[in-house]
Amino acid sequence: MRIDIVTKEFPPEIYGGAGVHVAELSKVLAGRVDNLTVHCFGGERPADYHGARVHSYGVPGELAGANAAVQTLGTDLAILQSTNGADLVHSHTWYANMAGHLASLLHGIPHVLSAHSLEPLRPWKAEQLGGGYALSSWVEKTAYEAAAAVIAVSEGMRQDILRCYPNVDPARVRVVHNGIDTEEWSPDYNDDAVRALGIDPERPSVVFVGRNTRQKGVPYLLRAAVQLPPNVQLVLCLGAADTPELAAETSRLIEELTAQRGSVILIERMLPRNELIQVLSSATVFACPSIYEPLGIVNLEAMACGAAVVASATGGIPEVVDNGVTGTLVPLEQVQDGTGTPLDPERFVNDFAAALNELVADPERAREMGKRGRVRAEQHFSWHSIAETTLEVYRSVL
Repeated sequence: MRIDIVTKEFPPEIYGGAGVHVAELSKVLAGRVDNLTVHCFGGERPADYHGARVHSYGVPGELAGANAAVQTLGTDLAILQSTNGADLVHSHTWYANMAGHLASLLHGIPHVLSAHSLEPLRPWKAEQLGGGYALSSWVEKTAYEAAAAVIAVSEGMRQDILRCYPNVDPARVRVVHNGIDTEEWSPDYNDDAVRALGIDPERPSVVFVGRNTRQKGVPYLLRAAVQLPPNVQLVLCLGAADTPELAAETSRLIEELTAQRGSVILIERMLPRNELIQVLSSATVFACPSIYEPLGIVNLEAMACGAAVVASATGGIPEVVDNGVTGTLVPLEQVQDGTGTPLDPERFVNDFAAALNELVADPERAREMGKRGRVRAEQHFSWHSIAETTLEVYRSVL
């Protein structure tokens, strides 16, 4: 059986949970199928990845100045012919969905897609893509409605899919969680990297890791952090902002927070895994203030490193964080217009601050939650079980 995976992200070019998912799933699947071929966007990579064949595709030269969504469609078309000979094509995110959909039509093979997010629930992307957001939304809708099977990374995500795309047959939507490699992600209590980053391992810390996009809720965390005790360090491992407007808002809030209480450590680069693991292992609390999160693989990474988690009770997060056991879920009532905006932003900010303060004031309890989080990551989110469930989905449509 030859399985072709199509993805925008693949090592070493990974910037989000979808890329992590594809990389880890590929490692395990490569040993369980006759031929696993990965087609990915970006620069040239080694042709072999843990037994998977890898092909890379850049943006076609004539589209260099085009809208980002048009560049994506051009790359999808470049991939299309190379999927000839596959028994099944599996695409990840809207970037790759059209390649999977057209491969299904052209070669007469089943198309399985994994839903890591949904365009209707990310309307702020119109700020980035302009008219390209209409294109990405059309691509996603077309692919979802035609796919032989749709994999949701959480039950919460499954419900979102059926709500956003009522023409999709519920029987075709299966839940297969994201996972975590608990051998690679495990506590490291050395503090050389932590100290080099300006973090004092002897003081309590609240850590955030993620892209600066509307869905991650960074401004809510920054407003909540005003209420943290002065001795608590706020560590922000923050990726680039999606838009200049969000960058300006975040910068202003960080400046105001630093002026009010200090102890803000801003890291604006992607940390190597060994350094990130030390940061997570030293954290008193990991903060996830997302307003949209299909599952939240970053919470799994924090749990695997033994950190207690304070997170919004939205999307698939409640399927990862066991409230009161591995962390605290903060209630979040949201506007039902696709933006995920809290109905009462001030209440959400205050509730998030209270949850953070409760754990930084009781480090023993936080440590115990972190230990339980580690066990939960090991027992419920292994990539081997996820790969087997994914294969079951493949077999059901072949």
